[in-house]
Amino acid sequence: MIMKKNSIVLYIVGILLIFEGAFLLLPMFVSLIYRDGNWMWYLLTIGICLIPGIPLARIKPGKNLSLKEGYIIVALCWVVLSIFGAIPLMLSGDIPNYVDALFETVSGFTTTGASILSDVTALSRSGMFWRSFMHWIGGMGIFMFMMAVLPMLGTSDMNLMRAESTGPSVERIVPHVRDTARLMYSMYFGITIAEMIALLISGMDLYSSALLTFGTVGTGGFGLVNESCGTYTAAQQMIIAVFMAASGINYTFYFFIISRKIKEAFHIEEVKYYLAIVFTSTVIIAINISHLYQSAGESLRHAFFQVASIMTTTGYSTADFDLWPELSRTILLILMMIGGCSGSTAGGVKVYRIVLLMKQFAKELSVLRHPREVKLLRMDGNTVKESVIRSTNVFISIYFVIFFISLLFVSIENYDFTTGFTAVAATINNIGPGLSLVGPTCNYGFFSAYSKIILIFDMLAGRLELFPMLLFFSMLKPRRK
Repeated sequence: MIMKKNSIVLYIVGILLIFEGAFLLLPMFVSLIYRDGNWMWYLLTIGICLIPGIPLARIKPGKNLSLKEGYIIVALCWVVLSIFGAIPLMLSGDIPNYVDALFETVSGFTTTGASILSDVTALSRSGMFWRSFMHWIGGMGIFMFMMAVLPMLGTSDMNLMRAESTGPSVERIVPHVRDTARLMYSMYFGITIAEMIALLISGMDLYSSALLTFGTVGTGGFGLVNESCGTYTAAQQMIIAVFMAASGINYTFYFFIISRKIKEAFHIEEVKYYLAIVFTSTVIIAINISHLYQSAGESLRHAFFQVASIMTTTGYSTADFDLWPELSRTILLILMMIGGCSGSTAGGVKVYRIVLLMKQFAKELSVLRHPREVKLLRMDGNTVKESVIRSTNVFISIYFVIFFISLLFVSIENYDFTTGFTAVAATINNIGPGLSLVGPTCNYGFFSAYSKIILIFDMLAGRLELFPMLLFFSMLKPRRK
């Protein structure tokens, strides 16, 4: 079906490959600056991207895209982005096995932060930069970036935006899609610069500040050392924690702030529930782990860092939380599922959907008690559309179907249940570290290529909120005559 309408598909893929080639210039320059010898591999990959990309981008797109077609094209482009993005990691020898390189690349672009590397410090400077920069590219979304800098496809832009953005309902915060994309990226860039400056002031070098910021603002979580963030100062850990928590908030909140609509910003229900969950979880965990640390301040810092990291699906760590008491581990597992706000760079089911489900439960109980009562679901004072309620219910259903099918496939390798369960949870929710063999001090390198491919699918499905990847693979199935 896709190839019958291939002009617009080929055009978008061509534009994507040109952008990816441009992005690869940065790690190439890093390689030249640090003289790690890998610049030629990045230059070669740029050529590999541009050779098909330039002629494809010259094709005149034929028609506007429906939402369904937008979903399929977005999924296709994220797959293409990852396939090409893995090439320099393999060619340079940083990750010689292509499946491993693809796993790391998908983990980077989807802001998952799950790694197959046992020794992160063995990576070249350019390789480490590229895997972290992928977080920043994928955090807000490649199509959002493309729409911000290029006039693309007119009315099709909104369908591409909806296919890539997070949350059950995607709306423009200003009248035009391109202006919305530019505004979103302006805020994204502003938060990036703010954290980088804060880390530089704290005494961190420019290279580390930039890479940690990419992972924080993009809610990715690739660490620069094997201890993740455990070796940084308390001040640096708090800076990272605060910006992780800030990156999990709906960007509409920041739009209201810069528009001086402070009251409206703090009346967004999803943001209020998000902050309440972060605060409550931090306090409970801090109390629960207080016997493991020397002071209340230290336990509170580790608790807040880990709550912010897990709920925003960033995946950084300051401690091995797999050794924490069962209550704390359980809370973190629940936060894995919830995730951050819709319209943020965070993964997970999203706070909006959880709040909406709770309201549906309350409504059904109320109807059982008062059968004649007519009660509408409201969020932020507005009636929730039936289409949003339906998509939320379908999303939750499909989420658990994919979750348990993936768990079934991964369990064939016969690792313990906690490892398999949290590996799937950490990848489909784009978190990174899980528990047991995939805990914060471990990695995913021990899984077979078969399981890594399952987890690669989970990462892509989780980042694109399931439907684009399902529609894409349904199109690959041969049609019956």
